[in-house]
Amino acid sequence: MTKEESIGAGVLSGQIAWIAVILILMMGTFALLAGGAFASVANVRNIATDACILMVMALGQLLVIITGGIDLSVGAVLVFSGVMGCLVMNTVDGPLGIVCGIAVSILSGCAWGAINGLLVTKARISPLIATLGTFGMAMGLALVISNGIDLMAPLSLVRSLGVGRAFGVVPWLVLVAAFAAIVVAILLNQTRFGRHTFAIGASATAAERAGVPVIKHLVRVYMIAGGLAGAASVMSLARFGTTTISGHLEDNLKVITAVVLGGASLLGGIGTVTGTVIGTLIPVVLLNGFVITGIQAFWQQFAIGLVLVVAVYLDSRKRATAG
Repeated sequence: MTKEESIGAGVLSGQIAWIAVILILMMGTFALLAGGAFASVANVRNIATDACILMVMALGQLLVIITGGIDLSVGAVLVFSGVMGCLVMNTVDGPLGIVCGIAVSILSGCAWGAINGLLVTKARISPLIATLGTFGMAMGLALVISNGIDLMAPLSLVRSLGVGRAFGVVPWLVLVAAFAAIVVAILLNQTRFGRHTFAIGASATAAERAGVPVIKHLVRVYMIAGGLAGAASVMSLARFGTTTISGHLEDNLKVITAVVLGGASLLGGIGTVTGTVIGTLIPVVLLNGFVITGIQAFWQQFAIGLVLVVAVYLDSRKRATAG
C-alpha cells in the first residue's frame, strides 16, 4: 500500500468511526427521550425496513461516486422501473407475473444505467448533466406510461416481500438489502472489478495506461447502479403497494448524502459499503426519532444538512492535515 493509499484509508476509517458514534449517540438520545416507543423491537424493525430501499440505491451510488462520477437519475429510474414492472405484474397473472415484473424492473434500471454510462463515456458529457438529463427523461416517460397515476402493486407481492418476515422475525426487505450490501462489498474488496473501480476513481488516465478498460468499466458501473435502482423499485412496490411516483423526487439527494456521510469522496477513489450503510441509517433514524418525540419532521432536513456539511468539512480538514 502506498503512502497516499494509507493516508486515504486512515482518513476513511476515522470518518466512519465518528459517523458511527454520531448514529449511536442519536439512537441513545431518542431512546432516553421516548423510552420504549423508540427502543422497542418493533420500532427497530421499522427503522431497518424504512432504510433498506434507500440503502440498495445508495450502494449503486457508492460505486459511481468511487469512480469519480455521480448519478442524479436514481430516483427517476426507480419510478420508471417500478411503473414498467408493475404493468407486467398486473398483466400476467400469478407468480409468473411477479417474477417477470421483477425481471423487467431490474432490466429497465440496467437500461437507463447503460444510457448514463454511454453518455458519460462515449458522448463525454459531464456525469452531473448526463444523469440530470436522464432523470427528466425517465420521470417523464414514467408519467406518460402511467398517465400520471400511481399503479397498484399485486397484493401477493405486498403480503410476501412487503410485510413478510423470515422466521417471523426479520423482514424480507431487510434481508434483500443485506444481501445486496454483501454482494457489493465482495465486488469492491475481493474482485478485479473492485480494484478497477477504485483505480479509475484515483486516476482514470493512470488506470487506462495500466490496461484497465475504462469506458467499458464505467458503463458497467452505471448499469449496476441502474439495476440496483430497479431492484429498489420492486422493494418500494412491495413496501408501499403502489408506484409512489411523487415519493421519490428527492431520492437522488438522499442517497448521495448517505454515501458522503459514510466517508466516500466526491473526488473519487474512496468509499466503503460499511460507511454507506451507516450513512443511510442516519437520516432514517433522525426522522423516526423526530416523529416519535413529537419534533416537527421538517427539522430533519436541517439536521441532515448540518451533519452533511460537518462531515465534508471534517473530511477536508483530515485530508489537509494528513497531506
